[in-house]
Amino acid sequence: MGCGMSEVVVTKDEIITYEKLKLISEIAPIRERIAEFERKYGRTFEEFEKTLKESEESFEAWDDYIEWKAYVRKLRELQEKLREIENAQRVRVA
Repeated sequence: MGCGMSEVVVTKDEIITYEKLKLISEIAPIRERIAEFERKYGRTFEEFEKTLKESEESFEAWDDYIEWKAYVRKLRELQEKLREIENAQRVRVA
């Protein structure tokens, strides 16, 4: 291998694909954690939040709630970024 500079050309589509894959790889484990909580409590986050605030649940439930809420928030944030990237594909760079 020579040490001459080889030019690497990256297209806008490749950058978008990379960014999308990066986000998807971050989304997958978060979705899995949310699914684990849904299985554990047999309900969605919204349902769990509603019943938690109406009842005297355990400390464990509140700990789970705080963690679950953070995952839900992070998931929404990542999905929003993903939507922005998908929308950016329709934007032409002049």
